[in-house]
Amino acid sequence: MFGNYLIGLREGLEASLVVCILVAYLVKSERRDALRPVWLGISAAVLLAMTFGAVLQYGSQTMTFEAQEMLGGSLSIVAVGLVTWMVFWMRRTARHLKKELHGKLDAALAMGTGALVLTAFLAVGREGLETALFIWTAVQATNDGVRPLVGALLGLLTAVVLGWLFYRGALKINLAKFFTWTGGMLIVVAAGVLAYGVHDLQEADVIPGLGSKAFDISEQIPADSWYGTLLKGVFNFQPDPTWLQVAVWALYLVPTLLFFFGPGRAGKVAPSRAPQEAKADATVPAADRVDAAASSAAPSAGNGGVRDGARRTGEHPVGEQG
Repeated sequence: MFGNYLIGLREGLEASLVVCILVAYLVKSERRDALRPVWLGISAAVLLAMTFGAVLQYGSQTMTFEAQEMLGGSLSIVAVGLVTWMVFWMRRTARHLKKELHGKLDAALAMGTGALVLTAFLAVGREGLETALFIWTAVQATNDGVRPLVGALLGLLTAVVLGWLFYRGALKINLAKFFTWTGGMLIVVAAGVLAYGVHDLQEADVIPGLGSKAFDISEQIPADSWYGTLLKGVFNFQPDPTWLQVAVWALYLVPTLLFFFGPGRAGKVAPSRAPQEAKADATVPAADRVDAAASSAAPSAGNGGVRDGARRTGEHPVGEQG
């Protein structure tokens, strides 16, 4: 359940930041008339993600056992690839996300309502599809259709609340540290999903080695015990993995974590810039701070923190930076 909560929180907060940037930019630009098409595109993206998840869940039930295992194993590997790409992408490009979204939004405003809907749809849709796919693979791995969904839903609700507080200027959050540590935890979760995906492909006779067990500690850690369930839900732990599962798990987890947390991955603020940035944080209105969210999400972008204090007395929420 925790692993799915983490997925929902991480992906949901990324989507919330995108929505905050889009809405804040339109408010600052005094284009509130364009908010309705943007919300329409966001709603369509959420509906697409839910439809995609439902198709995966109910469509796979009509397949044979081998076909289900092949589908589950293949999509697990795809999901791990997408999540891995996502956590590294956020570290590398988040500092430019605000500028990129503003440029697309300006072009969409010039083109009309349909372009606005499409821009918002594409900006949020990717996060929704990734979330639906990863949650579905986690449900298949745990063989529990309730707790993973509850965990993911709680994570998404938490992300929505955080996004709203962030937009209102009532929240202080160091996005650099948040995305770094949640990214690391997601890599650990993804390693377990990858190992289980390999197990599914072995059960489908696509990959050999199903009977070659690396170890079996089922008696020490029963699958139906509370700690066995906890390990299964968080890390997709299996008490009797095959040698191939162990090898794939280690070959993915160790290099990926080393590269993710390796030297030089987390940048720091140059001393000459820190005072100016601190001063800017103290004077920028809330809507402008929302626009700065993506810039601070990357560890190498500035000080990595977003300081969202209350608006200064008398300032208009769509004012320019001080």
